[in-house]
Amino acid sequence: MDQQPRERLGSRLGFLLLSAGCAIGVGNVWKFPTITGQNGGGFFVLFYFLFLIILGIPVLTMEFSLGRAAQKSPVRLYHELTPKGSPFRAHGYLAFLGNIILMMFYTPVSAWMVIYFFYMVFGKFSALSEPAAITGVFGEMVSNHWLLIGVCIALIAISFFLLTFSLQNGLEKSPR
Repeated sequence: MDQQPRERLGSRLGFLLLSAGCAIGVGNVWKFPTITGQNGGGFFVLFYFLFLIILGIPVLTMEFSLGRAAQKSPVRLYHELTPKGSPFRAHGYLAFLGNIILMMFYTPVSAWMVIYFFYMVFGKFSALSEPAAITGVFGEMVSNHWLLIGVCIALIAISFFLLTFSLQNGLEKSPR
């Protein structure tokens, strides 16, 4: 197998934006205000940030350290850094499985956002004032399976297309 040198991000800004995008995520931005409003507001936010700092910073530091040490994907990382037969090698496969599960969540939510964007652009919400009517639009959208499947496939295709251009020419240039 031809081993190409591992590519690196071209700038600190690219790294920060990529890290923030992975860490924050659509689900966190989408669900956080709802949960905050339903559960007492400020007190919830206080505990959220407290546990984010207590748990998030050590895990993030460990993840960056392992990635920097191995310079490999999660599966290969554990093969590089652990002895043969180590039970920790299974964690790389679990991390890969976790990425697939996350994609199963984020792709439909991203499709909803894209569809809502086009609904907004073409004025589908302009005549609606009742919350029940707006909820009905969501119900109508999720019942249209072919639309959701098509938008999900388009989003995945666009993502793979951007990734074919490598980090500097694809991922880092795409938001500009």
